[in-house]
Amino acid sequence: MYRDPTIRSSEITPESVYFSRRTILRGLGVLGFSALLHACGVPAPASTIDSPSASNTTGLRDELGDPANSFEQITTYNNFYEFTTNKEDVARLATNFVTHPWTVEVTGMVRNPQIFAIEDILTQFEQEERIYRLRCVEGWSMVIPWQGFPLRKLLAIVEPTAQAQYVRFETLYDPDQMSGQRDRYFPWPYVEGLRIDEAMHDLTLLSTGLYGRTLLPQNGAPLRLVVPWKYGFKSIKSIVKIELTDKMPVSLWMAVAPHEYGFYANVNPDVPHPRWSQATERRIGELGRRKTLPFNGYAEQVAALYAGMDLRKNY
Repeated sequence: MYRDPTIRSSEITPESVYFSRRTILRGLGVLGFSALLHACGVPAPASTIDSPSASNTTGLRDELGDPANSFEQITTYNNFYEFTTNKEDVARLATNFVTHPWTVEVTGMVRNPQIFAIEDILTQFEQEERIYRLRCVEGWSMVIPWQGFPLRKLLAIVEPTAQAQYVRFETLYDPDQMSGQRDRYFPWPYVEGLRIDEAMHDLTLLSTGLYGRTLLPQNGAPLRLVVPWKYGFKSIKSIVKIELTDKMPVSLWMAVAPHEYGFYANVNPDVPHPRWSQATERRIGELGRRKTLPFNGYAEQVAALYAGMDLRKNY
């Protein structure tokens, strides 16, 4: 049974609101997790701005001509379950989140494992601005001017071996700072993964900022992933570990609800979520709904990655 796509429920009410956790526990056969999503975010390629300005908050558009959402919208409407499941409350709860010092450990099937300090990341990799669309699995979307650099540039330094087939990402685990991690129904820390060819694609971004400013905690400071052709929950935030491996990573949402969330999470309007349609979306700031585009409008760039795959089964 599919949810009426015109119903917002802000945007989709997590399962924990209308099912008891004990019911979910029995139904999923795991610790019992409320449902729906984390780290929704990240748009796609359109333009690169050489000198992004923090004051340049108007006139930016993606390659389809859609205007960027405002800085206020992007920084006050956030999915970040490490803090709370309430989108409008994330910014407040994340206000004092400490992002310095910060390191990112890159290990696994690489010839040159490294630990990068965030200061080195900011100086070692040329920062670009890319205006990407973000399509949340919950049925809402944004257009966001990110700053960052292609993940492939960092992977080139650590030199993945021929055996490496996947990239596993892990978020900071710090319940003292991230109060949402005190919820034991979720298998913290947050984990996500990409196939290595997805990770090496030029659209795949490690983001350090947006709108010409350093990332705020609610947006995944100091370093987050942006994969514009996938649903936003693939865009893991506040990354502390990256591992190259020959095994497909089991992400948090795959562990929580495998019948709802698969490894690939490619935006596919023809494959409904078990509880609502994915055919349309609501752009934050707009009243109506718009059609959702295959691969979030990036099919020309990325569809070849999935040639021969059944995208209904490999969701």
